[in-house]
Amino acid sequence: MSLPEFLLFLTAVILSSSGQALLKLGASKLGRVNTGNFMNLIMNIIFTPELIIGLLIYGLSAVLFILVLTRVNLSVAGPALSISYVFSVLMGYFFFKESLTIQHWIGLAFVMCGVILVVRK
Repeated sequence: MSLPEFLLFLTAVILSSSGQALLKLGASKLGRVNTGNFMNLIMNIIFTPELIIGLLIYGLSAVLFILVLTRVNLSVAGPALSISYVFSVLMGYFFFKESLTIQHWIGLAFVMCGVILVVRK
């Protein structure tokens, strides 16, 4: 993966993780879903700005990833997408104050090593 391809890929991944964070933020405003409030929650999704913006950003990341796929083999780009796990975990930690154990950090290190091995030439 060349530097311009990697930067396009990284932008897609960061947008994807940002979209996920906004979806989480919006979902936390909705509360838990159950059979009694299902239709009400569906309607509330339409009027929750974080969810709409999160979906738009997530969609933009998909478009950028399609552009990456026009230039990079799926056998490289697909597995490299796992780097989004790292960004998602870090966003959960910093923005949502989710706790991380040593197992999380070790797992993230393995993911990073795997991405490096797949992406490098």
